[in-house]
Amino acid sequence: MRSPAQNAQLALLLEVTGTPKPGNVDRTHEYDELRFEQFVAGAVSAMGGLRLAQNGGAVGRSFERSVVGMANQSGGNTQFGALLLVVPLVCTTARDTTRKLTPERVTETVTSTTVEDAVDFYRAFEHVQVAVADPPDDLDALDVRRGAAAESAIRARERTLYDIMALSVPGDLVAREWTTGFEDAFRVADSLAELSGPVADRAATTYLELLAERPDSFVETKHDEETAIDVMERAQAASNGEIDPEQLADELISAGINPGATADIIAAGLYIALERGLSV
Repeated sequence: MRSPAQNAQLALLLEVTGTPKPGNVDRTHEYDELRFEQFVAGAVSAMGGLRLAQNGGAVGRSFERSVVGMANQSGGNTQFGALLLVVPLVCTTARDTTRKLTPERVTETVTSTTVEDAVDFYRAFEHVQVAVADPPDDLDALDVRRGAAAESAIRARERTLYDIMALSVPGDLVAREWTTGFEDAFRVADSLAELSGPVADRAATTYLELLAERPDSFVETKHDEETAIDVMERAQAASNGEIDPEQLADELISAGINPGATADIIAAGLYIALERGLSV
């Protein structure tokens, strides 16, 4: 039987293995500066932080240690957002000997995070470059891109990690998961269980379905709202069989359009499904 940390690592590996996953790196699609092998290396190297989460480590510290490990490859940021979802799931699993994951238990984990967790989260930005939206002027002191330099502002305002995530809702889909009991991740897990065939193929199918539901926030951050909506509509066409998903994957890769938030949620859903007994 795999440990929670092993299932978390496997979830990261299965996510990047699924293909086609339009716009994202997978086993047959990659960018010149960001390759499949780097995602594999990131998943392997994140294991120290995942084990820390499994062994009762705090969410923020476990996340920061996972990011430090993930960054131990030449591609930079490969799974920052995925780890931000998977780590609290592992922490939730570790709290209960039955290893039963529910939205209520995950919500209890994230809402009980502390100011220290928030400080460690900000420190994670010291290790890799992450594309994030500009904060409102009144929250400039809490801009995550300040990294450790924001510690005094976090402590002065007594912001927990959950508070920080809530500030990014509704614009950030990963942050939204924190405030909705990981709603989409649990839906992904249900979809993975209902489908048949290789798990990586199920993940790719579910990815396309999720991308077709709403604009990807990472695309909107890196490009604009119009581009994110266009990608969603093209994903709908691919899901309906109107266009070839492989063609869409090639086009998005060529255009440098990466729906990374959707991929992050797929990784979280894979972890939940594996913990529920999904066979690989």
